[in-house]
Amino acid sequence: MSDHDILVSGGGVAGLTAAAAFGAAGFRVLVVDPAPPVTAAETPGADLRTTAFLQPARRLMERAGLWDRLAPHAMELSTMRIVDAGGADGGARVTRDFLAHEVTTGPFGWNLPNWLLRREISARLAEMAHVTFRPGTGFAAMVAREAEVLVRLSDGTRPRVRLVVGADGRNSAVRRALGIGTTVLRYGQKAVVFAVTHDAPHGGMSTEVHRRGGPFTLVPLPDLDGRPCSSVVWMEDGPEALRLAALSDADFEVAATERSGWVYGPLRLAAKRQVWPIISQIAHGLTGPRAALVAEAAHVVPPIGAQGLNMSLADITCLLDLAAARPQDLGSRAMLDAYARRRLPEIALRVGGVDLLNRASMAGSRPLRDLRAGGIRALHGLAPLRRSLMRLGLGARG
Repeated sequence: MSDHDILVSGGGVAGLTAAAAFGAAGFRVLVVDPAPPVTAAETPGADLRTTAFLQPARRLMERAGLWDRLAPHAMELSTMRIVDAGGADGGARVTRDFLAHEVTTGPFGWNLPNWLLRREISARLAEMAHVTFRPGTGFAAMVAREAEVLVRLSDGTRPRVRLVVGADGRNSAVRRALGIGTTVLRYGQKAVVFAVTHDAPHGGMSTEVHRRGGPFTLVPLPDLDGRPCSSVVWMEDGPEALRLAALSDADFEVAATERSGWVYGPLRLAAKRQVWPIISQIAHGLTGPRAALVAEAAHVVPPIGAQGLNMSLADITCLLDLAAARPQDLGSRAMLDAYARRRLPEIALRVGGVDLLNRASMAGSRPLRDLRAGGIRALHGLAPLRRSLMRLGLGARG
């Protein structure tokens, strides 16, 4: 008999969520990660980015027993505002709002800091009898047999499991062990990530300001010390992003306020800056013998339209549904083939779509920027197309 039903490699938000979801479904889960999760904003190395959970993600979080923990900390996203500031003066020349009530009841989704997600999901795992979390231990190798997998971990232990889930990021050790390659698209971009307070209330609105180099995105957070607060992802050409990150706080605030188009008034830093590389990446396959890839082990996209983690949670939901429907087939070839058939076309569609959106946002020449502004007007002006695009963004097919 196997020591566990499932080994999840990866202690990020996706890996921890997968462990909670499979554990709540009654599977015996071992989750490992070489580094302990950082669960406080002030801890060195804390992930200060935020994640927007779109509506379909809530259903998975409820199944995992996580939503009641997260809801008190979540900020609703009721409006997505697109601003084109690609004119000669850098001011907003096209502003269009996409409203949640046009396509769904309730908000588009909810925004939460990544460090807080790790804190709350880790606490949930600690109370689950079926889940063992071993931070500080990583995946090293695996040998698949007919009915189980023998896994070797970095501490020398060798658990036997029925399924390995690779949720260990864009440089996935599980993917390498399976011999699955990737296609990588590089944009020469980096993202400067930080949080700000501002004078104007955000009203639950996520705002993307497009000029050149990539979008400047403000995502609402709960008030901080009585002031409206937003997290920001500022995408720029790599050298420019590094220059911005090296500015003094005062100079950076001036630059960020100007780049935002003054949509909320002066911006004041509320958290340290971090810099992240921007790529698109897609794995050449999602499965191997008794193993499946999810999240950034399978796909990486630029942070546009809240697609990244929500694609990851869709992977987990698909795998969980298949496992719950026929638990006796966990890790079988039939189960894994069904997972690949369902997810590969959807992943390819969304990676390709986000790639096109990012390239449009990077447009530097005046004619291309004018074309982008016209496209925003046209897409918003056609109500059936606008609603279809919003449904697609929320996870609907077609």
